[in-house]
Amino acid sequence: MKHSNSFFIFVFIVTILSSCIPQKEYVLLQDKSSDKKYVNPYDTLTSITDNYYLQANDYLFINVSTPDPKISEFFNQSRGVGGSNSQRNENFFYYLLDDSMNIDFPYIGKINMSSCNVRMGKDKLHEALKPFLKEYSLTFKLASNTFTALGEFRKQGVLVMQKEQITIFEAVAMAGGITPFGKQRKMKIVRQMPDGPVTYQVDLTDKNIVNSEYYYIYPNDMLYVRPMKAKQFGIGESFSIGMITTLLALFLTIQTLTK
Repeated sequence: MKHSNSFFIFVFIVTILSSCIPQKEYVLLQDKSSDKKYVNPYDTLTSITDNYYLQANDYLFINVSTPDPKISEFFNQSRGVGGSNSQRNENFFYYLLDDSMNIDFPYIGKINMSSCNVRMGKDKLHEALKPFLKEYSLTFKLASNTFTALGEFRKQGVLVMQKEQITIFEAVAMAGGITPFGKQRKMKIVRQMPDGPVTYQVDLTDKNIVNSEYYYIYPNDMLYVRPMKAKQFGIGESFSIGMITTLLALFLTIQTLTK
């Protein structure tokens, strides 16, 4: 009877340890709308193209194309190394927005991009070019598409977005995924806005995030995943298997000695 009780205690301990991280903590895209207490905290889906506002130290891809190659070359020329904030890359120039939100454009001079998204910035440059050009096409894109991943990501640091818009799940994948001890239900997004940084909290395990404004990552976003208490207590990813193996060996030893 004594050995039977010991065995049941051992099984109970193993069960607790093997389930130390509940499934609901790491399974993505769960349907939580059936929960009676659930309230959808998300807004309708929006596009970052219109909602991301240009910031100081952003880089822009700009190219002016006209029927006359010489005129095109004139508007796409470098302003010189000294005071220039443009660099050539194939058919484009990288233009750096200075601390005053200005770009220094050939012949036209400084153009201020304060409170402009990409579309508004392109419209502003169009207006500046109209007095000089009748027929032309303009390419105007954001070049500095990066975000920062911190906390319980397998790959931390500043990561380059491979396209204009990436989803939050693509960003997580680019960061190598989240460790088993990352709180996926409480990821924080720190987003730079015209009036200053704003912090959001999102639940990666909730499928409603797909229809939310947080589904897409903005350039310069910082993603942070905090660790669970198990990680704070110094428990590693192999805790369950290692502990169970140790307990099994200890249990068998005790059983042998008490026979």
